[in-house]
Amino acid sequence: MSYVQDNLLPNEKVLFLARVHPAIFLPSLIPFAAGIVFLVWALKTGSQNIDGAAILAGGLFIVFLFFVLCSIYLAIQALIIITTTEFAVTNRRVIAKRGFIRRHTLEILLSKVESMSVNQNILGRIVNFGNVTITGTGGTRETFRAIKDPVSVRRVVNQIIERYMQAYAEYQQQKVSTPKANV
Repeated sequence: MSYVQDNLLPNEKVLFLARVHPAIFLPSLIPFAAGIVFLVWALKTGSQNIDGAAILAGGLFIVFLFFVLCSIYLAIQALIIITTTEFAVTNRRVIAKRGFIRRHTLEILLSKVESMSVNQNILGRIVNFGNVTITGTGGTRETFRAIKDPVSVRRVVNQIIERYMQAYAEYQQQKVSTPKANV
């Protein structure tokens, strides 16, 4: 079960979930592409009848293996980030968690969310991912990286907060206007 589901309060419901964008796999493609270049170069060099071509081809193949291993490492790292990052908004709180061995969590009551900001670079604008930063009262500030469709996330979270604040104001108004019975 997920962290969010495990930590819901009584009568608390998840209203919105955000995910990490698969674009975090892009850094693993760069060493993979470089490795392919070295593999092609190694195969081309190995097929030539030149003194030392086999040794050079073997060295180029080792460089290819190094780049492929780097690519695999980065892909596994991205997979861990995707599977261990959760971002949810409930009818009471914003809950976020990231990390597998070292877990980092954030739980802010909706009434304590001061602002949300979105930061996207050029690639993020093109592919539609970015960083979402939540600022709470008291200076709590947390950034969640590579969130899918961050502008929509900000809009939906702000709408949920607005509905929460309206419902809370109505509750307070009703509480004030209802006379208390003498016991």
